[in-house]
Amino acid sequence: MDVAHCYLEGNADAVEFCPHDSYHHVLAASTYTLQEGDQPSRSGSVSLFNVDAEFGRLELGHRVDTAGIFDIKWSPAGSTVVPSLAQADADGYLRLYGLESGSRGAEALGGSLTEINAEKISSSMCLFLDWNPSATCISVGLSDGSISIISLRESQLDICQEWKAHEFELWSTSFDIHQPQLVYTGSDDCKFSCWDLRDSPSKLAFQNSKVHKMGVCCIAKSPSDPNLVLTGSYDEHLRLWDVRSIIKPVNETSICLGGGVWRIKHHPSVPGLVLAACMHNGFAVVKTKGEEPEVIETYSKHESLAYGADWQRGDLCRKGQNNGGSVVATCSFYDRLLRIWTTESNLVA
Repeated sequence: MDVAHCYLEGNADAVEFCPHDSYHHVLAASTYTLQEGDQPSRSGSVSLFNVDAEFGRLELGHRVDTAGIFDIKWSPAGSTVVPSLAQADADGYLRLYGLESGSRGAEALGGSLTEINAEKISSSMCLFLDWNPSATCISVGLSDGSISIISLRESQLDICQEWKAHEFELWSTSFDIHQPQLVYTGSDDCKFSCWDLRDSPSKLAFQNSKVHKMGVCCIAKSPSDPNLVLTGSYDEHLRLWDVRSIIKPVNETSICLGGGVWRIKHHPSVPGLVLAACMHNGFAVVKTKGEEPEVIETYSKHESLAYGADWQRGDLCRKGQNNGGSVVATCSFYDRLLRIWTTESNLVA
């Protein structure tokens, strides 16, 4: 069910609901716009919205203009006193913002972002980032195939490890939330890899180069099953991996979603439910528990590349229009469209 929509100032590529208590109504949306010409430039922005699906509200509260953004992520819930938003951008920077409440406190229109720190990671573009569970490290994937591990202490950013992990663009990097000494990477070279950070330089725990037929776009460890990792690929398949034997993970099953699987997000409270952004084929809600994964709902109200997707957390996630469904934010690239909608109520029963 549609709740609200708006158009952003640039090409929309990521949306992230804040996971911290008292800030579940805050939605961050980022853009990346390439200005072509003799001296091409990449510009972007981060916008903060106040989302109240029960009353159909999507209100812009604050915007920061910056370099073209490839990815944004909030710090994990409970890891920091003040929510922090990390940004990976086309200028090769990792930027860190703090969320400040407005004059009316946490319930104000999303608050505002204040830059805490910025670190030039590389002359290459920063494509993806992920926080470790304790918010003491951030992994960053780079356009030259490298990965950087950035330590975060008292808001100071320092590069503690960096190595060439892949031959081409590194589109995804993900800490193992159950074993944070492990980090997964995926790339345009079609390889899905895992690295052990306890060694320096980091040791390759495994690498699979045969299953994905095209580039690996996204990786997401299941928060409810310590043995399950999901990957999405340009080859249109969502794959489920059993990593019980970390040396030799097993690709147990997969499902074709009809478009390149750019982002996958686990439901915050329903195990085995995944939201997928499928590029040329809109968005899909996939049930991964059971013998075979199954698409149980699709959303096709966007008219451009489906890139950004996220679930709202907490009690708010089931207040959409009183139908009991979960609240979802999605965005698409060239039409610059941000939408808030709710799933069918029986999906989360």
